[in-house]
Amino acid sequence: MTSRRLLLLRHGRTAWNAERRYQGQLNPPLDDTGRMQAWDVAPLIASTRPDLIVSSDAERARQTAEVVAEACRLPLTLEPRLRERSLGHWEGLTRDEVAERYPDEFADWRAGRDVSRRGGESRDEVAARALAAFAELPRVPVTVLVTHSATAMALCTALLGMAQTVHVLGPLANCHWSELIAEEHDGEGGQGGEGGEGGEGEVWRLRAHNLGSPGVVLPLPVRLDAEVDEQSDADA
Repeated sequence: MTSRRLLLLRHGRTAWNAERRYQGQLNPPLDDTGRMQAWDVAPLIASTRPDLIVSSDAERARQTAEVVAEACRLPLTLEPRLRERSLGHWEGLTRDEVAERYPDEFADWRAGRDVSRRGGESRDEVAARALAAFAELPRVPVTVLVTHSATAMALCTALLGMAQTVHVLGPLANCHWSELIAEEHDGEGGQGGEGGEGGEGEVWRLRAHNLGSPGVVLPLPVRLDAEVDEQSDADA
């Protein structure tokens, strides 16, 4: 029996994160805090001794991954299928603007429901493309995927064999990660056994969620509606 680890790392902060502006597949870069976060998290990721680092090709993810890859002394591979969830006509708007223009859609989002009416991707669609990308990667002991909050949640949920109806783990903070471990049982077929949709004979389990360094990784000031924000799946 062999095992492997997967780290799903969210990118550092952008100015749009600080403004609570929906990014989706638009392409803002890291801000100064985000760059600090990348430098702060890089040695933590390096301490896990990864064998492979793959990143979304979005600017904010790529900038984060370049710092991590340098610390790990590994080449970096870019993968478009690890981009953030497309948010349709919400992209570029703040939460307050979405609440004013699309109140019914925003109510669904606040309640944790999948919002399909905004013209973007569903959670299942995000999970399918991220899972397909992951399945094509070499099977190495430790893989790091640098991606986005909603994409990380969708992939994590798929690997654990859970429905995408509600992401019970909640979103990742900037430059925080989820860690999963898969055990591969020789002679056992199927897609993920009792766990999720890994490779043949693999059972994925969640080891930790929202791991990260204290300090500069706290992305936003505390708000009275923080409990609602924690339920969201948007990269905002």
